[in-house]
Amino acid sequence: IGFIATFPLTKRFISELIDPTRLPKNVEIIVISPVECILLQVQLAAQVGLLCMVIIFVADGSWRASKNRAFRQRLAELKVQTPRPNSTLVVTLLISIILLTCGVIYAWNWLIPMLLEYLTNDAQAAGLSTEWRLTSYTGFIANLAVASGIGFQAPLVTLLILRMEIVRRKTVRSYRRHIWFSAFLLGAFLSPPDPLSLFLVAMPVIVLFEVALIVDTFTRQEK
Repeated sequence: IGFIATFPLTKRFISELIDPTRLPKNVEIIVISPVECILLQVQLAAQVGLLCMVIIFVADGSWRASKNRAFRQRLAELKVQTPRPNSTLVVTLLISIILLTCGVIYAWNWLIPMLLEYLTNDAQAAGLSTEWRLTSYTGFIANLAVASGIGFQAPLVTLLILRMEIVRRKTVRSYRRHIWFSAFLLGAFLSPPDPLSLFLVAMPVIVLFEVALIVDTFTRQEK
């Protein structure tokens, strides 16, 4: 269903990507095979379909697990409560969606244009022509958008870990340097392989992580 619903929209999405107003000067988008564009459309729609499948499988698995007697008994032994659709869970999901949207907007309106301009000027300064393959260009943008969307979940994850008392705030602060390093490691894994992309993906994660610590400090007194 996700594939069928998305496929007609992929051509419009590609047109938005290659719009001259989004491209730096003297940059051309090329296709090197007759079927490259249609295969890209199929790939984009398939990724949305795969995401829908994962969501359904996770939801179905969680529902089946909650009905499993042995699973519930094991959770009781570990003193872990299964999440229920209360107001807290709904608010958490809404915040997660908002943060994801903010991450994509950050990538689309600021991160991606700045990186494209920088990389184009760097290549042209070396005397190189800037012709980008359609699939590579689309993959570059998709990777940055996904990386930003995931990275912007940092404050939510931090607050959940602290509020559930999985880790004490003092412990988190003592491992601040390790968390910063992990943020750069995540940026290196999710972003394109250049130092500027790594920095621009990792820094918002670090800033939002620190904001989450400040919010938890002023809104909750740790025992």
